[in-house]
Amino acid sequence: MDILLYNTLTKRKEPFKPIKEVVGFYACGPTVYHYVHIGNLRSFIFEDVLKRVLLFNNFQVNHVMNITDVGHLTSDADEGEDKMLKGAKRENKTVWEVAEYYTQSFLEDIKKLNILMPNIICKATDHIKEQIELIQKLEKNGFTYQADGNVYFDTSKLEDYGKLVNITKEKRARVKKDSNKKNPEDFVLWFTKSKFQDQEMKWDSTWGCGYPGWHAECSAMASKYLGEQFDIHCGGQDLAPVHHTNEIAQSEAAFGKKPWVKYWLHNEFVILPKGEKMSKSGDNFQTLDAIKAKGFSPLDLRYLFLGTVYRKQLMFNEKALVSARTARKKLFDRFLALTGEHGNDNVELQKRYIEQFTAEVNDDLNTPKALATMWEVLKDDELSDHDKKYLLLQFDKVFGFNLGDLQTENIPANVTSLAEERLIARNQKDWKKADTLRDKISVLGYSIDDTNEGYEVRKK
Repeated sequence: MDILLYNTLTKRKEPFKPIKEVVGFYACGPTVYHYVHIGNLRSFIFEDVLKRVLLFNNFQVNHVMNITDVGHLTSDADEGEDKMLKGAKRENKTVWEVAEYYTQSFLEDIKKLNILMPNIICKATDHIKEQIELIQKLEKNGFTYQADGNVYFDTSKLEDYGKLVNITKEKRARVKKDSNKKNPEDFVLWFTKSKFQDQEMKWDSTWGCGYPGWHAECSAMASKYLGEQFDIHCGGQDLAPVHHTNEIAQSEAAFGKKPWVKYWLHNEFVILPKGEKMSKSGDNFQTLDAIKAKGFSPLDLRYLFLGTVYRKQLMFNEKALVSARTARKKLFDRFLALTGEHGNDNVELQKRYIEQFTAEVNDDLNTPKALATMWEVLKDDELSDHDKKYLLLQFDKVFGFNLGDLQTENIPANVTSLAEERLIARNQKDWKKADTLRDKISVLGYSIDDTNEGYEVRKK
């Protein structure tokens, strides 16, 4: 059964046909000057689902993700503030300390979300040599010029510049004019002079001591680990107009006219109730730890994201997260209640559900339909508990809840006692006491939810 993926480059769904036996898969990682927010995490969960769908279809995958730990500008268009410098000034640390702290924070977050670790995680600062070599290749091929000490990519040398997002020559002038640029959309490959005099991250090069422009790192590292042509490149849709457009330009100019990447996939934004996009630069973001502090599990967020197709905007609010938590807990409870004992397995029905589920996730990662199929399985009286457990474990290879690791929780007696006392307080409408008891339960590491039957207590 074919996997159909929406290719930003061609603007249509296409059957996935890898170039080689092992799928080359590159995903843009975080810029580590601040915590990643849940909008960022949607990208990483989408990429995790894509990788899991490929594995579910028996493909081998070589997954590479970068860590942007070298400074680039907050507007992502050669303007604004240096992000790493911004983080260092905010926290009174060196940029190196900031990068290391937020890299580790990010890796902890993806672990909590059951995201499969990439095969290779590569830091921009560990690959300055490769970036310099890429720029030298572009220089040799006649695609660069120097102005005021900086090295620029000349976009006028490419007839199809902007093809990823249909930027025609008439529409090209989207970036504020830099007096050093020949064309408005030209971009810096190497800075030796910038507006920042206190730049800590600098390296020697043939053009002088400086640092690379943002776009160079992904082209250099992706091509080092995946070759000069590979299958899939992913990221948030905000990366397509500038960052990914410039990656394509410099990579195809360096390696030849052949397509650098075959399939480009982009996820949509997480939108806040007032309609604004969540942004680190705007400081209007929520972190994974922030929602955990409110009593939610990281897997509640994972369930919420799976409930919307990755190419649609997702409205984030606490009500939606509460609904996701309720559904996720119900799923876990139903799974734990399955006996899993062998009976007369309904092999034919198992096969039908597997085919249905596969068709859904293979249709451009339609996880909402796949979740509906999972609930259909749980309600199907023709399936034994063993059938259901088998099917849910198969589905979980894509969903990533780690159902096979679940264990029935034993709630300590003191926590149960507080929960019973709280139930009495609620029945007596003593809401202040009920809230105080909830806080005591939370301090002990447990959350409590009210149900029609009374309450439900879980370890956080």
